[in-house]
Amino acid sequence: MRKLFGTDGIRGKVGEFPITPDFVLKLGWAAGRVLAEEGQGTVIIGKDTRISGYMFESALEAGLSAAGIDVVLTGPMPTPAIAYLTRTFNGQAGIVISASHNPFYDNGIKFFGGDGNKLSDEVEMKIETLLESKIDVVDSQNLGKVTRMVDAAGRYIEYCKGSTSSQIDLRGMKMVIDAGHGATYQVGPAVFRELGAEVIAMGVAPDGININEMAGSTEPTALAAKVLETGADIGIAFDGDGDRVIMVDNLGQIVDGDQLLYIIATDRQTRGVLRGGVVGTLMTNLGMEKALEAQGIPFARAKVGDRYVNELLLANNWYLGGESSGHIICRETSTTGDGILSALKVLEAMRTTDKSLSELVAGIQLYPQTMINVRVQQKRDTDTIPAIVAAVQQAEQDMAGKGRVLLRASGTEPLIRVMVEGEDAEQVRIQAETLAKVVQQEMC
Repeated sequence: MRKLFGTDGIRGKVGEFPITPDFVLKLGWAAGRVLAEEGQGTVIIGKDTRISGYMFESALEAGLSAAGIDVVLTGPMPTPAIAYLTRTFNGQAGIVISASHNPFYDNGIKFFGGDGNKLSDEVEMKIETLLESKIDVVDSQNLGKVTRMVDAAGRYIEYCKGSTSSQIDLRGMKMVIDAGHGATYQVGPAVFRELGAEVIAMGVAPDGININEMAGSTEPTALAAKVLETGADIGIAFDGDGDRVIMVDNLGQIVDGDQLLYIIATDRQTRGVLRGGVVGTLMTNLGMEKALEAQGIPFARAKVGDRYVNELLLANNWYLGGESSGHIICRETSTTGDGILSALKVLEAMRTTDKSLSELVAGIQLYPQTMINVRVQQKRDTDTIPAIVAAVQQAEQDMAGKGRVLLRASGTEPLIRVMVEGEDAEQVRIQAETLAKVVQQEMC
């Protein structure tokens, strides 16, 4: 099993193993060695706006160069932009330096293959195995060269605009864009302005330490207030690396990833362009599953993580999937979650139906859901702890088939996520709190 790679690369606190300059240097070298075995090529490196990105960018390029791999730097760019640029620039791989929605003092490294998809578990295992070896540097004449892609932002903006219907015109629409002081701070507002919208931008002044700070998709309260204050038609919030989106309707109500996925799916079905069904995850709200079922749209659950959503989409030959957090994959245009493209698909549904976001979201009723994150000293399989197994069984029995329980370890943090959802909000809250206490007692 992989020891370092989680569901979205390697992530942790800056300065603590494995997110240290010396480790990232060796990670770049190990990844370069694995890539060199498959043939020479260029690696595209992008990052979000964290101050530590400068340090890790240098470490990665040094490691890759030592392995004989050429590097192209883009500077701050959304994660999905690196996936796109890797494909279109004929890169052998893409690397993103980001901890996504985490605070600025965290950072991480995630990889894409030349096709823009996340690296397979097998390739990540090869990289981990090589990390146990001593760095050996190729002959000087074979060292990798480093250049900068000066037009990366323009390339991605045009790609986003070209991925929408040619009939989409956002003139007359007022929207608030919250980039969370992250990687979309430049390209996000630009895309929607160039499509004709009146854009009020917030969260577009990154200083290296304010990424995701009371802003963006994980903190949409300020966005909701701004939508109401300005009388905007819609609000759009991205996370630190731009692969998630959460929206706010004209009434100031927050619309999450499950609801957005439902809107895109039903719009496509109405227009006769929905190809197959929809993939969610173990965390997808039961209300979304029921709403799709009522529309006759097939639904399947994958493990949590957009890489697993994409894998199930490929296996089923379906084209639409995502997570409640706002990771949404529209596979005909992107190989990973893309906040800007997902927002454009929702705006397309609004324009083609001539309905507001609040009207479109009325077709889905989410079940009350409570999730409690329990910080643990060491991740263990909760299924092997008798007291936790018994508590889960009791909760399921108490809910009598009118809800569900899920315990899962975070793939990026030392957390056990305790999730309960069902028809009765008070019962859901009580059951979640009871389970969280048992997990804390047994694992902390």
